[in-house]
Amino acid sequence: MSESPHPQSEPSNGRENASRRAVLTGLGATALSLAAAGLAAPEGLGTSPQSEQAPAAAKLEAACVLTPEQTEGPYYLDLETVRKNVTEGKPGVPMTLRTTVIDTRTCAPLPDVAVDIWQCDARGIYSGYVAGGSTPDTTFLRGVQLTNSSGVAEFTTIYPGWYVGRALHIHLKTHVGGTVSGGTYEGGHVTHTGQLYFPENYNTQVAALTPYRTNTARRTLNAQDGIYRNGGSSTLLTITLVGSTLSQGVIGTVVLGIDPTATP
Repeated sequence: MSESPHPQSEPSNGRENASRRAVLTGLGATALSLAAAGLAAPEGLGTSPQSEQAPAAAKLEAACVLTPEQTEGPYYLDLETVRKNVTEGKPGVPMTLRTTVIDTRTCAPLPDVAVDIWQCDARGIYSGYVAGGSTPDTTFLRGVQLTNSSGVAEFTTIYPGWYVGRALHIHLKTHVGGTVSGGTYEGGHVTHTGQLYFPENYNTQVAALTPYRTNTARRTLNAQDGIYRNGGSSTLLTITLVGSTLSQGVIGTVVLGIDPTATP
């Protein structure tokens, strides 16, 4: 299979930089609002109102650039099913995927953005595809969540497996301007298409666990993946263990910078 990257430029000018600086004083409050919502803050966002607000603001400002566009790939299905738990009983290391979406025009968190994810299972198989053709009669590991007032969308999923030629990854799109009806996200427009990646030290440990160790496909490292090399480092997930061992589960966090008016 072939997936060609389409990286997106990251425009900036003096006016944008001034706008970013103007909102820094409010970024510390973002961390507090995340904690109040019962959600862990993304990497770099502290919860101490005095000692950690400035580092938190600096981290978000650094992330306040457009996240590079990457290929949609061959396995996207326009199901748009709104649900938090996408596992459908698929075995694997439990993972909470937590994305924070930032408006690159203002550096402020973006609410009501539909984050649309799809990924393979531990054996490298996508739902809806059989023998290379589209058979959308399975829907595991696909779903949509809307960001809350802090710009956070959260999924219950599993650590993905791998297949020939690709590093471990999760696909995603962001949509704005649509509505939810009957459990499906409808309308609006796509503002970003990208992929999320995993640190190799965790990939190696996961590969030794059941059911991943039954995957006989040769594992491609991030550094060997041509798509990862075109901007993938900007969406490398920060992984945190839930318990004392990897098999108990992980939390993966990432900050995505988008322009909600863009239609890439």
